[in-house]
Amino acid sequence: MLENLKPQAADKILQLMQLYREDPRDTKIDLGVGVYKDASGHTPIMRAVKAAEKKLWEEETTKSYTALSGDPAYGTAMKSLVLADSVNHARVAAIATPGGTGAIRQAFELARLANPDCTVWTSNPTWPNHLSILKFMGLPNREYAYFDEASCTVDFGAMMESLKDVKAGDLVLLHGCCHNPTGANLTLEQYGAVADLIIEKGALALVDIAYQGFGDGLEEDAAATRLLASKLPELLIAASCSKNFGIYRERAGCLMAMTETAEGMSKAQGSLNFLNRQNYSFPPDHGARLVTMILNDDALKADWMAELEEVRNGMLGLRQQLADELRQRTNSDRFDFIATHRGMFSRIGATPEEVQVMRDQFGIYMVGDSRMNIAGLNSKTVPLLAEAIAKTCK
Repeated sequence: MLENLKPQAADKILQLMQLYREDPRDTKIDLGVGVYKDASGHTPIMRAVKAAEKKLWEEETTKSYTALSGDPAYGTAMKSLVLADSVNHARVAAIATPGGTGAIRQAFELARLANPDCTVWTSNPTWPNHLSILKFMGLPNREYAYFDEASCTVDFGAMMESLKDVKAGDLVLLHGCCHNPTGANLTLEQYGAVADLIIEKGALALVDIAYQGFGDGLEEDAAATRLLASKLPELLIAASCSKNFGIYRERAGCLMAMTETAEGMSKAQGSLNFLNRQNYSFPPDHGARLVTMILNDDALKADWMAELEEVRNGMLGLRQQLADELRQRTNSDRFDFIATHRGMFSRIGATPEEVQVMRDQFGIYMVGDSRMNIAGLNSKTVPLLAEAIAKTCK
């Protein structure tokens, strides 16, 4: 029977990683995979995570299961981190998931349970795995306009025009901050307008917040999600701890479902627990427990926040340096948007052919749509990238 299996298309980013590894050039630059790297090209373990792991090793007495939803303390900590006091937490159900991807998958499953005829609306462009999961699940997907390729900014007018076709019971996926792959974000006022439209249409919003703390700050990056929670009667939130805690391989994610009533929350919690049981029973705990320990310990939390700020400011510095280098080399402000984008990614508007030229001639590895990982740079490689872009993107 297994002979009937068909070859699956390779993930483009994983293919890019393999090409990069096989390139013998010392000057090659990997801007593909979405992982933070320091100036030496290493993805470090954060100080607070190290300290929490040591404490856990000394104090943990069992490896027994927690609960279908994960350790309740983790859900409580994540609600506080993402939502603060924007909504009564008694209205919010939560489950631990295997990373942010697990949270996204479970959110799609929950939406389908609630409305089998649900259409999921995603931004054009969006994280490719959103689309891949939807296709695999057989969920209808429609795109809404988002990014203006010419200015590399949000085309909000076109976005709102697209969303006029949203129907009651549809799911609208929004990026909470640091839009992937473009780096271009809505303003709070624009998020408010989107919330009003979602209420008018009777739709449900899903916020994917995978980079809290990587954009304008820990609190600032949560502002849009909190605004939506304060305005909407219901909301799904898929949060990831991979980036801001640097625990990629530990797969620590969380799905929250905010409901209109306490009774609705109880139903949502039961459904979330059910979905965990069907897909993987009990979620992984190690990464989630580290996050819980850090967020509930004043000293560890303060150190984590300080290091996260160092990471964020480092990326902002690289953005500004790249924008300045490109302004100097092109004698124009064409690439100034790079300094205004936020998060790990920017999409620079290069064609697939230009991306290929940069790879072949300069050893610059970025995704074909010209999404590049700013965190893959350092102060020494920024000029090399700027030279490649200036000579290639006419």
